[in-house]
Amino acid sequence: MTQSQDSLNAIANQFAQGSIKNIQPFGSGNINDTFLVTLEASQFVLQRINTQVFRQPEHVMKNIYFCTQHIHDRLSNFKLDRRWETPQVIFTHENQDHHIDENGLFWRALSFIKNSRSHDTIQNLDHAEEIGYALGTFHSLISDLPPERLTDTLEGFHITPIYLQQYKRVLSETTVKPSPEVNYCLKFIRDRQSWAHVLENAKHSGKLSLRLMHGDPKVNNILIDSATEKAVSVIDLDTVKPGLIHYDIGDCLRSGCNAIGEETEQWETVRFEPDLCEGILRGYLTVAKAFLTDSDYLYLFDAIRLITFELGLRFFTDYLAGNIYFKTTYPEHNLMRALVQFGLTKSIESQELSIRSIIEDLR
Repeated sequence: MTQSQDSLNAIANQFAQGSIKNIQPFGSGNINDTFLVTLEASQFVLQRINTQVFRQPEHVMKNIYFCTQHIHDRLSNFKLDRRWETPQVIFTHENQDHHIDENGLFWRALSFIKNSRSHDTIQNLDHAEEIGYALGTFHSLISDLPPERLTDTLEGFHITPIYLQQYKRVLSETTVKPSPEVNYCLKFIRDRQSWAHVLENAKHSGKLSLRLMHGDPKVNNILIDSATEKAVSVIDLDTVKPGLIHYDIGDCLRSGCNAIGEETEQWETVRFEPDLCEGILRGYLTVAKAFLTDSDYLYLFDAIRLITFELGLRFFTDYLAGNIYFKTTYPEHNLMRALVQFGLTKSIESQELSIRSIIEDLR
């Protein structure tokens, strides 16, 4: 829903400590509407939560507050070679962690991490290592937080077999308009559906442990210090929930090792870059070696391959369903996004031996 400037000002004023100078769209997220609010002496991030996706937004806010307070407390005893900040929940003048406007829309405000920026794609090998280090630091900071303390606000999120079930249901209820691209996706999924359970089977058998995960640690959710070029924050904490950290590791590598980005239309040229993979994993493991098990390492390649396939599956399902989940700018947008992820999956599969070698060498 498009907000008028007067409406945005009224909503922002619920959180603002001072007069508002400017409100402008901010970021490139596919789910929530995000704005940067500038005051006389500070800035904050204002977001309208998509309640079609997050059906219990109050629980999302409680999770974020609980998680960020835990990280804030741990940072006092956590040795780092740089500043590290976590977005803090800003309360309304009525001391609420959210505001519901006259249309029933759910809004929240978070602190703005100054002197930092994000990138949609990895810029160089140093950046790759910082991306990995950031995710490792985030996982380490929440590693002692029992997963049952947080609510599972997106049940089924990053559980590939559930997405496969949803896909089959949508496919059975939809009259598919055939095209070479659609036929490619249908066959791609059909040929790979048998291993969609690999991580969940490992969890149920006790080989992988339930932990807290970020849920969406793509490259542009990691902020880099504008002066030092070091990672300073992991943002977008809406999807922090109990799960497998393998989905996080795989998602970080999926988004990071595709040098031409997720929105390209040249899907047949997409390639998983092993040098970027090595950089991200090197940065991650400088922190994560302290808490990864032998079984964790065994499933790292499966995580990279599966999460990429999963996202392609989700994009294609949304395309078949009429583009009801992810924001789109043209009717075939989600179909093109699916093709990009499937092209990336194919590239990962073709380099399995070298990727497994990278993992083993960095252990």
